[in-house]
Amino acid sequence: MQYDKVKHSLGVFFNKYIFMRKLFYSLLDLLLLRSWHIRMEIQKWKKTISASVKILDAGSGFGQYTYYLAKKIKNSEIKGLDIKPEQIEDCNGFAQKAGLKNVIFEMADLTKLDEKPIYDLVITVDVMEHILEDELVFQNFYKLLKPAGILLISTPSDQGGSDVHDHGDESFIDEHVRDGYGIQDITDKLKRSGFSQVEAKYSYGKAGSISWRLSMKYPMQMLNVSKLFFILLPVYYVLTYPFAYLLNWIDLYSQNKTGTGLIVKATK
Repeated sequence: MQYDKVKHSLGVFFNKYIFMRKLFYSLLDLLLLRSWHIRMEIQKWKKTISASVKILDAGSGFGQYTYYLAKKIKNSEIKGLDIKPEQIEDCNGFAQKAGLKNVIFEMADLTKLDEKPIYDLVITVDVMEHILEDELVFQNFYKLLKPAGILLISTPSDQGGSDVHDHGDESFIDEHVRDGYGIQDITDKLKRSGFSQVEAKYSYGKAGSISWRLSMKYPMQMLNVSKLFFILLPVYYVLTYPFAYLLNWIDLYSQNKTGTGLIVKATK
């Protein structure tokens, strides 16, 4: 499925006014289970900091995580990086209109990063599955983190990530270069890149996978067929979201033995 085309259409619709952009971010936070997990990890990390911090959002996309960090961690400087120039222009425009003085977005290729070790936290959400030279990117992240800095990753797992369950299945998202990581695989790659400690856990377990289908897969498939389905989405979500919300909550607080997603924290 051409996921990027659907995302672009949604972005164009919600970017018309600043209040709609903020509404869009709120909807993403409600619907995307990975956002639930990432925000929980950020809240845990926030409790460990006392001074001002520098944060890198590597692969910032629409900018929803940069916005969340800017609002929640006031004593911070945050940079969002993306490879698409139109995305950077759009996000900088929004940040200026929203009065986010501690935020900047820049265009960058993550395989070619060359910065000094100034960051306390690097987050990369659903990015690594798009990059073939993943170990090179991990090495770059290691170099730009301060000692004891944290890298926080959300990515599909090899247990059905990208909706691939059997050999020969096609990824739900055409733009992925890999269907997912195994815990040992990504742990080994991060340690070879220099990280001293790696913690990885499954997300999108049984409950989360059902929620993903209800809140994301089926609506995206409908929109991929025709944008006319957009007018039906409010009714669809009124009927399905109470179930998806409960399933997300279960996934967030469960010790999933397996799952189609991974949340990984690596320490320099």
